[in-house]
Amino acid sequence: MCTNGVNIGQFDQMIDQIDDHIKLERRWVHTLAHNAEDGGFAQVGATLHKAQEALDEVRALLADAKDALEDDAEGASGISVNLV
Repeated sequence: MCTNGVNIGQFDQMIDQIDDHIKLERRWVHTLAHNAEDGGFAQVGATLHKAQEALDEVRALLADAKDALEDDAEGASGISVNLV
């Protein structure tokens, strides 16, 4: 279904794809942080943990974007087109 020229379902799936990608990158950053710490590179590990926290924040913002998409789609007063 399209609302105001935006395919809501496709848009939602695209946000999910970005979230999946960020989730994978977060896992790699986490692994690298521990590898750095285990190797005696404390500053690198700490910095990578900060990057991990930033990726967590990105994922939270993506979840907020999905919620906002639903809210905006419900409140849209424009034209809706349904495929039949």
